[in-house]
Amino acid sequence: MRWALVKVALAVTVMVVVAFAIPLGLVVKEMASDRAFSNAERQAATIGPVLAITTDRTQLERALASAETGPGGRIGLHVPAGGANARPLEIGTRRAAPQDVDAAVRLGRASISPVPGGSSLLQPTAVASGIAVVEVFVPDDALTNGVTTSWVVLAGVGLALIIGSVAVADRLGTKMVRPAERLAGAAHDLGRGKLGVRVPEDGPKELRSAASAFNSMADQVVQLLANERELAADLSHRLRTPLTVLRLNAASLGDTSAAEQTRAAVAQLEREVDQIIRTAREQKAHTQQAAAAAGCDAAEVIRERMAFWSALAEDEGRTVRIAGADRPVRIPVARPDLAAALDAMLGNVFRHTPEGTAFAVDVHNADDAVIVLVSDAGPGIEDPDAALRRGWSGGGGWGHHPAVAGGGSTGLGLDIVRRLAESTGGDVRIGRSVLGGTEVRVWLAREGGRRAEHGVRRGHRLRRRLGARGRRALRAGRGL
Repeated sequence: MRWALVKVALAVTVMVVVAFAIPLGLVVKEMASDRAFSNAERQAATIGPVLAITTDRTQLERALASAETGPGGRIGLHVPAGGANARPLEIGTRRAAPQDVDAAVRLGRASISPVPGGSSLLQPTAVASGIAVVEVFVPDDALTNGVTTSWVVLAGVGLALIIGSVAVADRLGTKMVRPAERLAGAAHDLGRGKLGVRVPEDGPKELRSAASAFNSMADQVVQLLANERELAADLSHRLRTPLTVLRLNAASLGDTSAAEQTRAAVAQLEREVDQIIRTAREQKAHTQQAAAAAGCDAAEVIRERMAFWSALAEDEGRTVRIAGADRPVRIPVARPDLAAALDAMLGNVFRHTPEGTAFAVDVHNADDAVIVLVSDAGPGIEDPDAALRRGWSGGGGWGHHPAVAGGGSTGLGLDIVRRLAESTGGDVRIGRSVLGGTEVRVWLAREGGRRAEHGVRRGHRLRRRLGARGRRALRAGRGL
């Protein structure tokens, strides 16, 4: 496709350049010729008034010398004889053939006669003795003066247009071909069993739609495989009970050869079922890892979960706002994990703030991290650090709100959120929201880094790098 666009652009540009450059070149040549003969006509016109006054040789030679321009020797006069015994005057340089001069006299108008090295302009002028002819020589180099330069300029402009059109077509082709190549490569990888492959949604509109459809298809494939393997594992587990009954019944059959064969068959069947269960668990683990590596669209998950919680918020008279989730935001987190973390944070808002309390979810998409903020207008948290410690140790969670202080929260919600953030190298912070209540800020790093032992250190770096900038962007998004 790329080379096809380049060839089309090259062919069209060459045709346009040829269609305009050749006529322009001919026009330039014609203009140079007209300019040379116009100058010759002006020189001949300066001799006409002198011929009308006198035909004296001395006066005419003086007028001829004053009319000469350039190297000289280009003007000649042909004056007829003034009497019976007088002779015609030939002044200056004569180049035109006598018959051409006689033809100009008969015609009574200017004419051009070809001569060696150029052309001669023959301009008839009436004098007392008849018709005199002023001859002005125009050399060939004057006829083509500036033509070569103009043609070189036209050729350069045409070549620049061709190169520019090829370069632009190549750039456009690259923008179209690269997303298509990535999509084709991802399709081949998915066909080879790489379930974690996904395609960036960039390029033209059609290719963005194709990339989005491919990513959705890959997510669906991963989900279908997970469901299939889960079903296999469940069916295998269900076989355990009848197998146990068969094994007990076989043990009570005695010591006959038929009983021994039955017990051996039951044992073989039990080993096969165990192998199926182990294989299904391993494949399920691989599928979950592939889903986490592929990531998900955080904006889509947030919109989906907010649609669920908005119904309950409407029943309780809560004002709900969502910002920053109107465009795709991919993060290296499995979709179910992000949904569970959001449900945990939103569930805490409903459990630990009074009815009618407003809350909001904001998404900030930075270069190397995604920030998800869940804020409410409730009473707030007295000791955020203690809340995080209690969430980590399993004692307290959101129960530190003044309205529910001492409530028996398990802290598992914050623990889920913390584990999700630290799996990407990010972290979780609790502070005061612009609504006046609690703000839970979840930093999800995009760049590599899934080792939990480096999570806190990476979180500090991300917070220092994006802290002030992220806060300004988020406040701007809220209209503050």
